[in-house]
Amino acid sequence: MKAFLLVAGLGTRLRPLTNNIPKCLMDICGKPLLEWWLEKLESLGVESVLINTYHLAEKIEDFVADYDGEIDIKLFYEEELLGSAGTVRENRDFVGEDDFLIIYGDNLTDVDIRPMIEFHRRKKSPLTMGVMRMPRPETRGIAVLDKDGLIVEFVEKSPNPPGDLANAGIKVASPKLFDYLTGRKIPFDFGFDVFPKMTGVMYGYELSGYLQDIGTPSDLESARRQWAFIIEKEQQKTRG
Repeated sequence: MKAFLLVAGLGTRLRPLTNNIPKCLMDICGKPLLEWWLEKLESLGVESVLINTYHLAEKIEDFVADYDGEIDIKLFYEEELLGSAGTVRENRDFVGEDDFLIIYGDNLTDVDIRPMIEFHRRKKSPLTMGVMRMPRPETRGIAVLDKDGLIVEFVEKSPNPPGDLANAGIKVASPKLFDYLTGRKIPFDFGFDVFPKMTGVMYGYELSGYLQDIGTPSDLESARRQWAFIIEKEQQKTRG
């Protein structure tokens, strides 16, 4: 399996921290966020990952050059930000004819993605969106699911969201997704430009576990505290 790990954003809400360090390289309990994601994808059996770059791309290039994991890493530099769907659209050849993951790399999570992958394969849909109930739904993309998990409505960042079941930034897709990634719009965004047109076609899968966007300094500090607690719990389990 292959994966897109989308990390090219400017990290404007994290400034001045992101003036010299890209958001994906923020330290979380001794490792960059990007390293936590690469290790997670490796544990899932992902063989190859495409990482898009833009802001401080050379910092990410240096990190990848020093990374000694087993996963194959392809870097895709964007001269202008293409948007989440734009990056995927421009790299159709990367995924071939198999299912693949699309991950927003500015989240920190311990969510088990395997059941979602299995769900996606049963449904045989173009895309399955991981969703979670989250606070501040007006700041997020919100999905409405029917009893079978089909997404019947999707609204991106609305002042009056139709619920609190939010896009978790973790998706499983099949090559059929590219039928919906047409046109040349730049930037081309999943939330605003693609998902509203895929209602009635794509599915949602409710995830459980910890997930935190590190988009602001307070979110970053919260993530560091919570992750240290999660690590300690895992270590206690290992010790028995």
